[in-house]
This record gives sequence, C-alpha cells and structure tokens, in this order.
Amino acid sequence: MTQSVHPVDEVLPPPKLFTLGLQHVLVMYAGAVAVPLIVGRALKLEPADVAFLISADLFVCGIVTLIQSLGATQWFGIRLPVMMGVTFAAVGPMVAMANANGGPAGAQAIFGAIMAAGVISMLIAPFISRMLRFFPPVVTGTIILVIGVSLMRIGINWIFGNPVGPTAPQIVDPAHADWLKAVTEGAAAGSVTGLPPMPEGLALAAKMNNPAYAPLTNILVSAIVLVSILVIARYARGFFANIAVLLGIIIGAVIAIAMGTMTFAKVGEASWFGLITPFHFGMPTFDPVMIVTMTLVMIVVMIESTGMFLALGDMTGKKVDQPMLSAGLRTDGLGTLIGGIFNTFPYTSFSQNVGLVGVTGVRSRFVCVAGGIILIVLGLVPKMGALVESVPTMVLGGAGLVMFGMVAATGIRILAGVDFAKNRNNLFVVAVSLGFGMIPLIAPNFKMWMPHAIHPLIESGILLASVAAVLLNAFFNGAKVDEAAIKAAAAAADH
Repeated sequence: MTQSVHPVDEVLPPPKLFTLGLQHVLVMYAGAVAVPLIVGRALKLEPADVAFLISADLFVCGIVTLIQSLGATQWFGIRLPVMMGVTFAAVGPMVAMANANGGPAGAQAIFGAIMAAGVISMLIAPFISRMLRFFPPVVTGTIILVIGVSLMRIGINWIFGNPVGPTAPQIVDPAHADWLKAVTEGAAAGSVTGLPPMPEGLALAAKMNNPAYAPLTNILVSAIVLVSILVIARYARGFFANIAVLLGIIIGAVIAIAMGTMTFAKVGEASWFGLITPFHFGMPTFDPVMIVTMTLVMIVVMIESTGMFLALGDMTGKKVDQPMLSAGLRTDGLGTLIGGIFNTFPYTSFSQNVGLVGVTGVRSRFVCVAGGIILIVLGLVPKMGALVESVPTMVLGGAGLVMFGMVAATGIRILAGVDFAKNRNNLFVVAVSLGFGMIPLIAPNFKMWMPHAIHPLIESGILLASVAAVLLNAFFNGAKVDEAAIKAAAAAADH
C-alpha cells in the first residue's frame, strides 16, 4: 500500500505550476520592487543603478524563495508554500542610513550592515522562538502600525515631491539668486562697478513658491491611480482583486506615457540579459551601530515570521515543529546575507502570498518553487528593472498610499484583537510606543545635540517604537507565551 503524498509536497502538472507560480509573483511584485526604488532614490543613485537594485532584488527574491520552499539541507528551508520578499520593516533604518551617507559609499555601509545582520540572524535563529513571550500581539501590532505610518511619508512625498532639494515647497527667487551671484562674483574679481540694480523686496531666504512642488498634474495622476486600485479591489474578483495595486500602477503608467512624462528610452538602452554581480557598489563597510540597528530589525522580522509560519502550518495542515521553525528562520538570515552580497536587502516571508494560499486552496510548496524560478528569470532581464525605474513617482504615489496604508491598517487589525477593556495597561504600551515612533517624523532634528555615532540607531521611529513596546509590555504585562494569539496576529498580518 503506497503512502499518500501530503498536499504540501504534491507536484502539480507544469502548466498549472507555471500559472499558479506567476499568480504568486504578480501578487507580490508591487511590494517587492517598492523597497529598492525607495532606498535607491534615498541614496541618490543614478537611474541605471536603481534599475540594477530592482533586478538584484527580484533575482534574490527568487533564490531565497527556492531555498525556503524547496529546502536546502536540514538547516535551511521550512518546505512550505512561502514566497520571500524584502521586508518593509527595514526601510526606515535604511533610508536614515542613506540620508546620512548617500551614493556608493552609503550603499556599501548599508549592505555591510545587512550582511552582518544576516550572519547574526542565522546564529540566533534557534533561540528566537524563546523570545516570542516578548512579542505578543500588543507589541507586534504597535510595531506594524508604526511601520505603516512611517512609510506613508514616502508615499506622500512621491505624490507632491520631497520637502527638500529641487522640489522643496519654497525656493529662493531665481532673480534674487542671480543678483547675489553677480555681486559675489564682482567682489571676488575686485570690481564694484557695473553691478545689476538690487531687486525690489530682496529676499535671500526660500520664500518663493516652487512650481515643481505639488503640481496639479501629479496630484491628478496619483488620484487616478488610487481610485483605480479602489475600484478594482471593490468590483474585481479573485486573482484580479489580488493584483489591484499592480493594475493601478499599470493604469497610471499608461497615463504618464500619454502625457509624455514616462518614456522607454532607458528600457531600450538596457540589455535583455545581465548577470547580477556581487558587490556591485564596491566592498561593504561594517559600521557597528548600523549592524546593531539592522540586527534589531531582523529580530522583529523573525518574530513576525515565526507567527506567519505557525499560521501557515495550520492553514496547510502540516504541523510546524521546532526543527522546521529553526530552518525557516535560519533562511531569513541566509536570505539577508545573500541579499547584502548581491546588493539588496533583508528578506522575510510575504504574508499577502500566505493569504493567497488560503484564497486558492492550493497548498503545494512547488507552486512557490515555480514562482521563485520566475523571479530569478525576471531578475536576469535588466529591461524589467529599467521599466520599473522609469515609472514616475507620481504614479507610485497613489499606489504607495494603498501599500503603506495597508501596513498601518494591518497593525490596527492586530491591535483589534488585544484586550484593552480588562487590561488597560495595554493602552499605555500602544500610546507611548506610538509617540516614540512619531518623534523622528515630527521632529527629525531632535538628535542634533546627541552623539553622532548613535544617530542611525535613534533616527528610525520603527526601532524606537519597537524598543519602547517591548520594554513597556514587559513592565506592565510580564512575559507570557500565548501561541494562539501570536498565530492569530500573524494570520491578520498583510504586509
């Protein structure tokens, strides 16, 4: 009598594997490419380098997905239907690092911190499950809420423009700036004659409204993208509802093409095939504070992954035991190490794809293996990265409101299951932690008199909120393990 194959280990026919795998890729695609776009532009990299980051991200997404769902030795891979992607939890710290040190040098420092955090994560993976007691839903829900609120600033700036630089709301009047330039050049040349007359109402501070900030066309296009996503999510069913964000971006890109603000010149210049080379921006550098920062992010990510894996085990009917859990978490660390080597970012399981497993009812891990192969192929086609990089930020802005707002809403949904009536101390945990998370958003210069070495650690509202939530919860509630609550919180997560 032959033993029946568990649905998780069932190998479906190739056409079905490809179709279902492509569906998983499309569901995660918008979220997967958002992080390299955000960090690449924060680093002020050239468009070709940002496109390379996108290709590298897709390539490593595929590799880590294969390791996680297919398995690699007994040490790596949980062997469940899991799609791996870049975590949004690391965006805030990475953007802070990029703002402090841009260009290739900043990239080297970020990737060095990521690599070190990946190694540390692999070492501590077996102990993470013992830390679950410090991350009940009141803590994870608060952290995810702060992540979403912090990221909303990026989506909003995509619509209106960055508040500093060429798109700042106010600029110095060009006529006044030209007069000052003429005066200084004349003084340097020793000539005080022939100077232009002083402009009326001379103001050398930024007081003139900048036409490059918040143009109405940007707002209109972003609004169309947002409305398109909402309409598709409301009226579409099944697969198309699941890729509403991606379809909204496509609609916005079509409008941008018609307006002439999006061209395919860079796509035409990009090749059809290109290898993803390690250390593209040079050898990494290792800053201790940045490493500590990224390690804290990875601990939060692995706690979240633990709940996700437990929920997925229940969903697929395959119990997740301690060796499986350790292998899955160790793969988060390995994927992060690989990401740093190949010029990309920390990795975690994408919960929207976990939700897709529940929607489709297909539990085979080989569907995600097929999705991983598709991602690798996409990563090896530079034209795909160039195409994504060519999408104007005004198009991404409307989608960003949805993507990042959904992260915040997920935190609220997790907190909805927290008992605030019988345990009013939970209100203090959420209230104070949220306040700490808002400090860098509202008062970004609060650290100006503090030691510069700790700036990367404290300028992330996500990390401030995480530390505050863990400490406050331990103070008020102690450390109790409630595995059912952690599973429920993971099942509610959608970012």
